[in-house]
Amino acid sequence: MSGFTNTLRMGVLAAIAVSGVAVSTTPASAAVACNRFNECWHTNTRYTTYPSHLGVKFYEDNWREKHMRGHRWRADPRDDHGYYSHGRWRSF
Repeated sequence: MSGFTNTLRMGVLAAIAVSGVAVSTTPASAAVACNRFNECWHTNTRYTTYPSHLGVKFYEDNWREKHMRGHRWRADPRDDHGYYSHGRWRSF
C-alpha cells in the first residue's frame, strides 16, 4: 500500500504544480494606440504618460481589422515605451 500512497501523493503534488503555473501565467495583452492625428501602432501596455495634447486612445487588438482606412498605421516599435507624433517615434 505504501507504493500506492506514494503514487497518489506524487499525483496530487503534480496537479498542484500544474495548476499553480496555469494561475501564474497571464496572456500577453496587445492593444492598439492611436493619437488624434490618426497615427496608430501596437502597444503591450496602456501607458498613462502620453502627452495630453496627443489625445491617445486605446482599442483592442482586433479593432485594426475594421479600421485600416483613414488611419496611418506606423511600424510597431520594438520597445513600446513611447509614442508617435507626426510620423516620428518619441521614447519616454
